[in-house]
Amino acid sequence: MAARKPANVSGEDLTAWYRDMLLIRRFEEKAGQLYGMGLIGGFCHLYIGQEAVVVGLEAVAEEGDKRITTYRDHGHMLACGMDPKGVMAELTGRIGGYSKGKGGSMHMFSKEKDFYGGHGIVGANVPLGAGLAFADKYRGTDRVTFTYFGDGAANQGQVYETFNMAALWDLPVVFVIENNQYAMGTAQVRSTSTPDLYTRGEAFGIPGEIVDGMDVVAVRDAGATAIKHCRAGKGPYILEVKTYRYRGHSMSDPAKYRTREEVQKMREERDPIDHVRELLLQGKHMTEDGLKAIDKEIKGIVNDAAEFSRESPEPPLDELWTDIYAEA
Repeated sequence: MAARKPANVSGEDLTAWYRDMLLIRRFEEKAGQLYGMGLIGGFCHLYIGQEAVVVGLEAVAEEGDKRITTYRDHGHMLACGMDPKGVMAELTGRIGGYSKGKGGSMHMFSKEKDFYGGHGIVGANVPLGAGLAFADKYRGTDRVTFTYFGDGAANQGQVYETFNMAALWDLPVVFVIENNQYAMGTAQVRSTSTPDLYTRGEAFGIPGEIVDGMDVVAVRDAGATAIKHCRAGKGPYILEVKTYRYRGHSMSDPAKYRTREEVQKMREERDPIDHVRELLLQGKHMTEDGLKAIDKEIKGIVNDAAEFSRESPEPPLDELWTDIYAEA
């Protein structure tokens, strides 16, 4: 695969992005294994193939910026710095998890990392993201909220209600449409009346653009434009990030709505991690041995997280009554 050479990118940045994307990839592969072993119950939606989206956007985030997403959320957690042990323990329903084992794959949070979920209802996190942005504007900060949702959620009514309010109030929110081209099992061309989803903000005066979501540098650059717009008080911005998931919608999805050849072609020609790998080698920022060492280190981190998730005890029954009400 011929790497697309970027401008103004250091070897240090490329190495950091490679590590972050590889951590997500290896973590999700391990989560898939644990699910197959019956150690993860309920739903489990893997992020394999989409790693460049969240890693590229986290590259432009600053301290205090917020992020909120849907149920395909493990990658977002890892990219913003949440501990792989706590994430994996939550997947297995253990007390050492970020939601004390009560949230599972789709519902975990970290106030320390400004990560506000993990939401299972399609599109429901979008107005919540605008609410986070409203709080920052009300407080007079220059913080920005990244609100992630998919191409399927882009057809939900509450998304457009949120677009209207965000534009009306000039809220500092970046709406990130992770367009992996299949809303559960329905191809975008069969479910949307417009070829480009970002144009749906035009009716509200919200600017936006399409981004190559398999290229972490392109995502970083587009994210820098979006976040500059929001920090300047100009209101919301839409990024439609064209990406691709290699696995089914969830672990229970055989993905028969697309061919095996289609998936294999994306893996071979457009893989986001292989792209950065080639950039590192071509630019002589890293050797093959150096890349192997990173892979070994990442596998060790993921294996430690899996072991922690097995050893952490299940939450006691009285934990059912905690975290229900907030103290006024």
